[in-house]
Amino acid sequence: MHVQGNDGPVLLYAHGFGCNQAMWDRITPAFAATHRQVLFDYVGSGKSDLASFDAKRYSSVQGYAQDVLDVCDALDLRCGVTFVGHSVSASVGLLASIARPELFERLVLIGPTPCFLNHPPDYLGGFEREDLLDLLSLMDQNYIGWANYLAPVISGEVETGALSRELSDSFCSTDPFVARIFAQTTFFADNRADLPKISRPCLILQHRDDALAPLAVGEYLHSHLQSSTLKILDVTGHCGHMSHPSLVVEAMREYLDPQLSQA
Repeated sequence: MHVQGNDGPVLLYAHGFGCNQAMWDRITPAFAATHRQVLFDYVGSGKSDLASFDAKRYSSVQGYAQDVLDVCDALDLRCGVTFVGHSVSASVGLLASIARPELFERLVLIGPTPCFLNHPPDYLGGFEREDLLDLLSLMDQNYIGWANYLAPVISGEVETGALSRELSDSFCSTDPFVARIFAQTTFFADNRADLPKISRPCLILQHRDDALAPLAVGEYLHSHLQSSTLKILDVTGHCGHMSHPSLVVEAMREYLDPQLSQA
């Protein structure tokens, strides 16, 4: 866990599957003068203590939501937190806000999806069950090959691109046992039924061309959350905070405080 700054409203950043807190390094400088920023790695990710990983706990998105609450408790955060979550961490943050609504002021959801699976005709998450099972099978058979295949899919660029290499390196640095559990938890989670329980306002930052979270997913979230703002970013890929940080910063500033967007 790392805290930047001592004053101002709290921004709490939660990384996506296979990533770590360093993925926010392109965003945090923009808020250094105005916010206290909290970054952390989920247990088993980044530089966290691998010995503390509990396979049963992290077989559910709720286990990761508890990590978020534990971080807030460790810092004695009681209210006013703006949660910023990427990908599966959007669902993590939503679950945390259900458990402790008084803790959160609002949530910023980057590339969110409540469910990766298609459930026609009402919901199109982008994947058939066989697609995701094939990804897990590749992971089991050839972990490095899986990382090298998935990184450009997520980044939206060619395999040799800088962002693809950064993501692949992050995947490969994660313990394969931990990554396998996190992957299954991420790919097969279904949090659609939780959406009506969300009481905090949310900013949905949807990527225009995202192989993991199609536009229909952002529209679904927008229509099922009580208080949400949907903004489509002109981004190809699933990691706008890394590939197009200026767009994410601008959207966040406008949402957090319209006056900040003029700074």
